[in-house]
Amino acid sequence: MRKWVVRFVSLLVFNVVVLLVVGWLTPARVGWAALWAGIVLTALVIWIKPLVEKWFRSMAAKRGRAGEKLVELLIAFAVALVVWIGTVLLSGVSIGGGFFGWIWGYLLPPAILLIGWAIYDAIDDRVESHTGALYDRATGSRAATTDASAPAVPNPEAAAGRRELNDGLTDEQRRMLDELG
Repeated sequence: MRKWVVRFVSLLVFNVVVLLVVGWLTPARVGWAALWAGIVLTALVIWIKPLVEKWFRSMAAKRGRAGEKLVELLIAFAVALVVWIGTVLLSGVSIGGGFFGWIWGYLLPPAILLIGWAIYDAIDDRVESHTGALYDRATGSRAATTDASAPAVPNPEAAAGRRELNDGLTDEQRRMLDELG
């Protein structure tokens, strides 16, 4: 459960920032709806995006290998478009600005989402580890306590790892060598 909470919260914060950028660069009106839209967008990205992506990929697989990179880009854009439309429909985000505003409000935000997802994929391990540390500290988990006055609990795996680092042998290899000689 911790893994899902950490992933959801870190992606939520990132998605709220991306939605604010979308509201700033496009005719989409995000405003305070960014909080609810971030929750909707995060849920769609975690649970619906993989299903839609799988469906689009299965359709593309029937077409053959021609223009594989173009097909990958179109699939990614189509998935981002479906996620964006779902976010607009399920949250307080609105698209304004007449016909051209409507066009730019539905075509430009998926491109911004794709850029945001690429950035998040590049930094997600660091973001999730930092969020996990905050989560452990907030819940009072034992992993969060790094008090130097607390005695270290002996860990057999860690001790074996330290011995392996010293001579490069595992405990099993060391035992076999001792039996040989």
